[in-house]
Amino acid sequence: MKSATAGSLRLSLLTAGVAGLVAAAAAPAMAQQQQAPQGWFKACTKQEDVDICNVQNMIAASNGQLVTGLSLIELKGKVNRKVFQVTVPSGRLVPPGIGLQVDGGKAQKLDYVICFPDRCIAEVALSDQIVNSFKKGSELTLTSINFQNQPNPVKISLQGFTGAYDGPALQQSDIEDRQKKLQEFVTKNNEDFAKKLKEEQEKAKTSN
Repeated sequence: MKSATAGSLRLSLLTAGVAGLVAAAAAPAMAQQQQAPQGWFKACTKQEDVDICNVQNMIAASNGQLVTGLSLIELKGKVNRKVFQVTVPSGRLVPPGIGLQVDGGKAQKLDYVICFPDRCIAEVALSDQIVNSFKKGSELTLTSINFQNQPNPVKISLQGFTGAYDGPALQQSDIEDRQKKLQEFVTKNNEDFAKKLKEEQEKAKTSN
């Protein structure tokens, strides 16, 4: 049992950085804020003697903070394994895990395998059933429970999943371009927020 647990932990540590998530603690209401555009894409890399391909989607708030990240990971080589991971901000209740629901289907529980100071990762074996349900479905609902014992459901479109899963991996330049667009999105939203805040302050001065 200890060996299996240690193996799962090593795998989680190995794959935790593959997705390239913007890892930051998100407020309980973060999922209700405007979200940065991402969508499904595949990225492949090599770590030691293991080839890793990751079909992923990241949901980030307008300020760049993580809301939810999904990774369908396939490892080939010295380690051969397929896993499905969901990453959420820290401050979650661990026993309930994360509920996974495709459209109106039955929810599946994903147990947490590791928590970092800024995020927690739930994991389950990636089965053909999961992949096929994603290909046939239109929307995912992922529900974690925050430290206030409140459910935080996050809905994610499955549009584009099949193309990303069955298609080729993105080139490094394409990944960098996605990261650049996300940063531009975050910068613009921060500037808009600062502008609105200044306008409110000016209004407050005028009314006094």
